[in-house]
Amino acid sequence: MTDLAVSSLVLAATHPDPAFPRFHPRPAQGWINDPNGVSYINGRYHVFFQYNPESARHSQIHWGHVSSADLVHWEEHPVALAPQPGGPDSAGCWTGVVTLDGDVPTAAYSGVKDHGGHSQVVIARGSSDLVSWNQDGHIAASMPSDPSVTAVRDPFIFTFNGSRYAVQGAGLADGRAALLLYSVDSLDEWKYQGIWLTTADPVAAAHTPAEIWECPQLVEVPTASGGSTWVAMFSLWLSGDDHEHANGVGHLIGSLSSDPETGLPVFTPVSGGKSDLGRDFYAPQILQLPSSAPAALLWGWANEGPGRDGRRGRTQEEIDDAGWSGVLTHPRLLSVVEGALVVAPAPEVSAYRGASVASGAAGSVAVPDFAEVLVTGSGTVSLELGGGPGSQAVYSGVLAPGEEIRIFIDASLVEVYRSGSVATTLRAYPAPGESWTLMVSEGATADVWELALPR
Repeated sequence: MTDLAVSSLVLAATHPDPAFPRFHPRPAQGWINDPNGVSYINGRYHVFFQYNPESARHSQIHWGHVSSADLVHWEEHPVALAPQPGGPDSAGCWTGVVTLDGDVPTAAYSGVKDHGGHSQVVIARGSSDLVSWNQDGHIAASMPSDPSVTAVRDPFIFTFNGSRYAVQGAGLADGRAALLLYSVDSLDEWKYQGIWLTTADPVAAAHTPAEIWECPQLVEVPTASGGSTWVAMFSLWLSGDDHEHANGVGHLIGSLSSDPETGLPVFTPVSGGKSDLGRDFYAPQILQLPSSAPAALLWGWANEGPGRDGRRGRTQEEIDDAGWSGVLTHPRLLSVVEGALVVAPAPEVSAYRGASVASGAAGSVAVPDFAEVLVTGSGTVSLELGGGPGSQAVYSGVLAPGEEIRIFIDASLVEVYRSGSVATTLRAYPAPGESWTLMVSEGATADVWELALPR
């Protein structure tokens, strides 16, 4: 096995593409998108992801796999799942989860048999280290017979009151997005319980508008008061989306209770919002951490793109020439404060903080290509990439007294975390001769560090 973070550092020093990330683990080549199967098993964090090892295009989707004991040092493993000729996943092993079935790691994912066809929930069993997988084509759930359900995808498993359930995202014939509910007494055979929630709900309509809810998540998240609440998160698919995803990702905050007649869970949303404020973020998956108190970690997908909000993008030809596409974000810790979702980098990410470049700086501050920035005080903050053919504004914001903004730059990936808010995920591609500049107005100061991999 290879320490992927080290191999990325070595590769980035000689890689012809200066946009390649060093501190976000991914294979050196190929397409990646949705994080899948995020899990913590036998003392290791496992992150799988949609993966085409053959090209930088969205086709023939496999599951790639990296793992870590500490969320800092990552190992790359062989391809976990691959399309099986003649099987229910012959046209792709799409989004899903990994859970333990007894002591056996088990993947439940969307398998598609024919391009353009409906997905089914396919089950695969893994070795104890999650490196080897047996794909026998077992189907746990097929397309519901309900004619109003026109699209189904992306199973997610959760536990409530000691019982295991699952949801899938769906689209309905009348244009609504929906969640479908299943009881999962056995992972081999899921029992369909019907349409569970739709965008007919006024809170859902306001905060998570879509034609299909993709990549649904439902997790228990700690609150600032010491309790917990339930958060549902959806990637908001619209017809005509081609990895643009204009509606982005949204979430609902609410309660989970038991139906007095059936005993099935009932989710009641009370508020919601955007889960990321950037245009380059989609398809996150959340890990419900096994602990006495609820905790949840999120990974998201930052895609390559044609350029948004005045930022230069990459053409398909440029992506093909580079030979890779897609980055996963840092792990992010979720909480709910005063009824709103708060997203922060996992504390372990601070281990990448290296040598100090600037301390208490203001005005115009030079920032390395791989950097962490912390801005405190109050005033305006902006990040630009320029000095070459033409500068581009990548991020701007206003910092209120008592707030902090942390910015991570990893070549072409920018993650901005504002205290008390959700993150902002952006892509920007440095051209030869270009460099990063942070502008901080009077009243605010910035500390800047180079990023470095700890020993």
